Amino acid sequence: MTTAQLHAAPRGEVEHVFSLPHSPDAVSSIRRRIRPVLAGWNLADEVRDDVMLVVSELLTNAIVHALPPATLRLSRCREGGYEAVRVDVNDMGPAIPAQPSPCAVDPDEHGRGLDIVTALATRCGVRVGAGGTSRWAELRVTQDCARTDAVG
Repeated sequence: MTTAQLHAAPRGEVEHVFSLPHSPDAVSSIRRRIRPVLAGWNLADEVRDDVMLVVSELLTNAIVHALPPATLRLSRCREGGYEAVRVDVNDMGPAIPAQPSPCAVDPDEHGRGLDIVTALATRCGVRVGAGGTSRWAELRVTQDCARTDAVG
């Protein structure tokens, strides 16, 4: 899709794609690039913050544990009666990690990223295929239509 097509596409079909440089500063660079996208979607502050955190965790996971190249796909979708933001990070699969010394890994600083994603996401998962590994998460933007009707 071209930029014009992205802006003309109906909500739910808009997808933004970002290539991930395989470098330590890539996460902050991508975060700066997606802030205006999320702002344009008029998300609640809490949802926007959660999306930023999920993006950070999935991108960090790709940089630390996978082989380049990696790509972030950020989109709005409609799932089961609610709107969601979908975060999808595709990479070339797990790298064979060098075994760090026990002193090199601080358990207070590492190893919780996918737990954070699971806690914040409405749905999340992993797909492995010929094109690499995709770790994805969907974060609910609106309430379930049935639930909203029952309440209001």
